[in-house]
Amino acid sequence: MGEVRLWIMHLLAGIVVLVFLAIHMGIMHMESIVLAFGMGYEHARSWESVVTRNKQVFYMVTYIVLLGAALYHGCYGLRNILFELNTGKSAQRVMSVLVLLAGVALFAYGTYAAIAAYSA
Repeated sequence: MGEVRLWIMHLLAGIVVLVFLAIHMGIMHMESIVLAFGMGYEHARSWESVVTRNKQVFYMVTYIVLLGAALYHGCYGLRNILFELNTGKSAQRVMSVLVLLAGVALFAYGTYAAIAAYSA
């Protein structure tokens, strides 16, 4: 993939993170405002609310989408920071592969956790 396409995906991932974190902040940390509009949970951080949300497909999917977008955005940013160390092309390839493997492993683990919470 061209570097421009990766950069555009980085920007789009940042927008997805911004939107999903706004939803998260609204539901989890501004419950009185959200409840005034007839949405959300009264005690969003209580164990019962957490279990209830984990049983809903919407939340499982949003957790996975947020995880994927945040990991891509963060890993691509880390890769670019590492590239600024003025290393050679072979070192950049190694760093790219290591960042990619770490991102895929973290995504797999987080996705497993979201699906396990939904299935429990």
